[in-house]
Amino acid sequence: MKEEQMKFKVIDENGKEIECEVLFTFDSDETNKSYIVYTDETTDEEGNTKVYASTYTPNSENLNLQPIETDKEWKIIETILSELQDEARSSMEDSE
Repeated sequence: MKEEQMKFKVIDENGKEIECEVLFTFDSDETNKSYIVYTDETTDEEGNTKVYASTYTPNSENLNLQPIETDKEWKIIETILSELQDEARSSMEDSE
């Protein structure tokens, strides 16, 4: 069974349309907000895939992304990303 990838488009500061892929979404009981973590599949100087995060309103007609407002919110997102990376590394090592 193929998992369908969720994609959406954003307009950058230069008016260029960019396609982004949703990596995952989650709700935080701590902040009472919903978050979306996504990539435009570009990489940084070291070859790492660039990942972005925003808040959003689930079940809304339009995907209205809002900026992350606090260091606390960033810490929550960074913790989840770190846990996911650790899981991915562990499963890769187990399959070798």
